[in-house]
Amino acid sequence: MEWKESFTLGVKPMDDTHREFVDMVSHLETLPDDSLLAGMDELVEHTAAHFDQENRWMEESGFPPVHCHTEEHKRVMQVMRDVRGHVAAGDHALGRNLIRELPEWFATHAATMYTALVWFMQQKGYVPEGATA
Repeated sequence: MEWKESFTLGVKPMDDTHREFVDMVSHLETLPDDSLLAGMDELVEHTAAHFDQENRWMEESGFPPVHCHTEEHKRVMQVMRDVRGHVAAGDHALGRNLIRELPEWFATHAATMYTALVWFMQQKGYVPEGATA
């Protein structure tokens, strides 16, 4: 997975977190099976913090479709945790399948849900901690 300029949304803490996510997925693509579980654990932890941060921004800014976006986050986290459990049980192929699917999911999520969130935050004048107005 490679960073694309289309992922840049203009909110520094969001863009930084998304770059970290892309880097982690890219790194997972290169790991041997005996390191895959540890890498997935790092990705799950990072993604949970990433989603918690964005969920907080949606609540604080009054983002109207907050439930749609947070439900998407919940579904992704459930899939990641379920697949992580299968990898822990030795099903590395399922873990590799998830890693192959994440770039497409992220590109769609960034182009739709994140773009809408950033637009709304800008319209409301909401500036998340760590961002500049």
